This record gives sequence, C-alpha cells and structure tokens, in this order.
Amino acid sequence: MFYNKKTTLRTTRNRGKQSSDDIYFSSKWHPIFKDAVDDLCYLLSRGYADPSALQIVGNRYKLNKRQRNAILRMSCSDAEISGRKQSACKATALENEIVEIDGFNLLILLESALSGAYIFKGRDGLYRDISSVHGSYKRVMKTEHAICLVGAVLKNLNVKSVKWYLDQPVSNSGRLKTRLLELSREHGFNWEVELVFDPDKVLAKSNHIIISSDGWILDRAKKWFNLGALLIENHIADSNVIAV
Repeated sequence: MFYNKKTTLRTTRNRGKQSSDDIYFSSKWHPIFKDAVDDLCYLLSRGYADPSALQIVGNRYKLNKRQRNAILRMSCSDAEISGRKQSACKATALENEIVEIDGFNLLILLESALSGAYIFKGRDGLYRDISSVHGSYKRVMKTEHAICLVGAVLKNLNVKSVKWYLDQPVSNSGRLKTRLLELSREHGFNWEVELVFDPDKVLAKSNHIIISSDGWILDRAKKWFNLGALLIENHIADSNVIAV
C-alpha cells in the first residue's frame, strides 16, 4: 500500500461515475464499443476530423454522449499509435531523470479509477476517463490516496525530481498546489508545482520525460512515460476498465 491510512479528506464525493453508467457501459455494450472503435480508428487513420468521424460512428451505433466520449478516448489513428510508441519510455528510463506531470490529467484519471468510475484503455495503450473539471476542481475522497500513490511509485522508480503543472485558470488549482507541496514535504517527495495558463503547450515543448494521456501533448512530446497504465494495472485493484 502506497498511502498513509491516516490521511483523510473532508468530503464524501467520488469522481466520475454517473448513475446510468452501469447500464450504458455494461458488458452487453462491449462488442458494440469494439466495432465502434474499429470504425472510428479507421476514419481517423484516413484523415477524418474527430468531430465528423465521431458523429458518423456515434449515429451508426446509436451511442449517447458519454458513450461517444468513451470511444473517442479509446480511438486514435495508426500514425498516432506509431508515433507515440516511438517516443514512449520504459520505467527504467526514469531513474535519475526529471519528470513533468500534466497534473489534472493524471490526478482525475486516478481519482476516477479509485472511485470505481469507468475508465477506458485506448488503442495506444493509455488509460483515459470521461470526467471533467468544467473550470473548477474539487477534491474527492480519493484525491490524497491518488497523490500519494503517484509520489510513492515515482520515488520507487528513483526519479531525480518531479514537477507538476496545473491549469491556473481552473478554480481551486492554488489549493491543490498547496496540498501537493504539503504532501511532498510529509512523504519526502522531491516535487515542484507550477500554475500555468496552458500546461499542454509547456509539456509539449519539454525536454524532460512527461506524464500525460492527452493525445495532443503525446504527439509533440520528445519522450513520455505511461504512468497511468503502471498504476492502474499494478496498484489499483478492481478498477472498472473497458478495453476493446
């Protein structure tokens, strides 16, 4: 276990799962999702834009908005898969390296997985959620568990240091920065946290190993590590993963 059981949050909120999700992401839908992702990947590989391709596929399989969001997160073009594989790093490559994290991207994914929300494995091997902060981030019951899990695993991988980037325009990002730094001091994580207006552009230009599941960033990053997959597959039991 990678977190302090004494650490608690004054909230009863969970992240990501809606009351109808068990119906619309049940096992009977999985063969449909596979066909939908196959079709969407085909269209994306042939240059169709995301919105038009998603509309074609979503209409064909009669998918609702959340289902469409899910298949979009699982889909990418053949060229994107190939490019992302070439710039991906193995865990051993993190030793004595600086790691930069797409903060809300990683944290919300892990909060969702720990909260029992459905998460989706993409054809590129990355896990994604269908949650959104909608301009305002609120901590949930699993927030500190997720943060400490990240810290402990990266510490075990012997990274030199970690820098979190958070979206400054998102409400409560300053409070999250404060808590990340507090936990860093408590647990001996070598962390920095920076609030920036556009973390995507900062990370895309980075010379260090970045951690994100955002396709736009990954397609531009020099090198990246799939920390979400490592954590979900090895340290989060019974997560509701859909992979097709």
